[in-house]
Amino acid sequence: MGRGGARLDLYDIPLESIDGRATTLAEFAGTALLIANVASLCKLAPQYAGLQALHERFASRGFSVLGFPCNQFLDKEPGTHAEIRSFATQTFGITFPLFSKINVNHPGRHPLFEPLVALADPDGEAGDVEWNFEKFLVSPDGAPAGRFRSMTPPDDPALIAVVEGLLAR
Repeated sequence: MGRGGARLDLYDIPLESIDGRATTLAEFAGTALLIANVASLCKLAPQYAGLQALHERFASRGFSVLGFPCNQFLDKEPGTHAEIRSFATQTFGITFPLFSKINVNHPGRHPLFEPLVALADPDGEAGDVEWNFEKFLVSPDGAPAGRFRSMTPPDDPALIAVVEGLLAR
């Protein structure tokens, strides 16, 4: 059970950093989050730069981007954890946390993504992640708070408005 006897919450779900360290999102409690499934060989990989800019813009206000590599979409993230980290840091200067490679859809969907995919996007659509670089916003108290599909860039005004709203709480 999660905090206060509620369902298992996002902070309780076991994760592994890209360096192999066991962790949870509890280390980010009180921080607004943008969780994205990332892929190095995807044509959308340049969104890494936008995610880094967003991370830098709002980090001092209690915000962090978290990247979760995923190889479920046409084998666009086949690399090792070391290769993924190297690509992200050397190509895009990524400083936000990256985690071990996971599945975001079934079969084998990581438990972190179960409550996230239940969240509807601005068009009212919930369900499976459609492609790489889908973005999920989480409030500082750990509640899913927004979803933006892959083609929405990190600097999209609607996405920025949700981030601003989460930070104003």
